[in-house]
Amino acid sequence: MDETLAGFTRFEFDDGRWTRPVYRIGTGPAVIVIHEIPGLHPSVLAFARDVAAQGMTVFCPSLFGQPGQPVSDLYIAGAIARLLCMRQQFNAWAGGRSSPIVDWLRALARQAHAECGGKGVGAVGMCFTGGFALAMMTEPSVVAPVLAEPSLPVGRKGAARLDCSPAELATAKARMQAEDLSMLALRFEDDKLSPCARLDTLKRELGERLEVHQLPDASARRGTGKAPHSVLTIHLDRDDPDGPTMKVRDRVLAFFKERTGA
Repeated sequence: MDETLAGFTRFEFDDGRWTRPVYRIGTGPAVIVIHEIPGLHPSVLAFARDVAAQGMTVFCPSLFGQPGQPVSDLYIAGAIARLLCMRQQFNAWAGGRSSPIVDWLRALARQAHAECGGKGVGAVGMCFTGGFALAMMTEPSVVAPVLAEPSLPVGRKGAARLDCSPAELATAKARMQAEDLSMLALRFEDDKLSPCARLDTLKRELGERLEVHQLPDASARRGTGKAPHSVLTIHLDRDDPDGPTMKVRDRVLAFFKERTGA
């Protein structure tokens, strides 16, 4: 795991309520990469390096799991079991409100912008944290939100709902209009963990301000043993640099560069 984290520096960030480790790499304007289940695994760190290589400082908070540990079925199962018990920090089931840990992420964005400058901060959430970047837009420094396979709230009844409050959504919409901002949303076409209905809700709410990328399942990296889901990490097909998944990754990198002023 030490090799996996090579090049990153670690610090503890305390917002007055919670303290979490954050792994940092690169120079330039800030981008916050919020990991998926089961934690800050090697494919998330590889994407963070991609962002840093484009002239940005990447902040990778470790919200759960063991930083650098490879993905396994046992590791995923353990992470899910723990998350469902962490209700003071994460809201997994109910739509219409964000997870409390988003407050911590907003505070991190403020500090990152103060330290790194630029036009503002980029943020990408993935899977369990996929919707966090939308709720983070109540923090004025966040100017480049990316929702990668947003998966909360879980369950069929919440398929069309968002894990943010009406007030947070209203703030995001107002800022997008007033500041000429936009948002990216990513998913594989048949991904049941990130329902199409949720993107339909985002389209209805955000209109032209939302740029959607829905990838064919056949474009996902093969041999993972998992159904296509993680667009920027596990199912990113780096062996096909001109393929659909790499083109989406490149669009995300370009979006971050443009919006943050890297």
